[in-house]
Amino acid sequence: MTEEQTRAPESVHWESNGRDEGNGGGGLAESVPPAKVQPVPPGSSLSRSDQPSFEPVLDSEEAAGLLHIHPKTLQRLARNGDIPGFRIGKLWGFRASALNEWLESKASN
Repeated sequence: MTEEQTRAPESVHWESNGRDEGNGGGGLAESVPPAKVQPVPPGSSLSRSDQPSFEPVLDSEEAAGLLHIHPKTLQRLARNGDIPGFRIGKLWGFRASALNEWLESKASN
């Protein structure tokens, strides 16, 4: 085999991605120009101040601890619709503000 037959084409080169994948850490990649990254202008829709802020969701144990009841009691109350809560898959979630509103409404009755 001649040297020209063993050399890779000029449009293809070996690049190392920094990971050891068992083959010397490199991979065969075509030459691609780097992507142009532009900063997000202030006041655009992606500004951090425009991002919605979410209230942390409490799990059953955290919410039950706030109310000083057992987590299973809390889950039963939520399942029956007596207390505000929601399910994500098998897990229950509670917002502290919703629990506070519920508690204030119960205290005023």
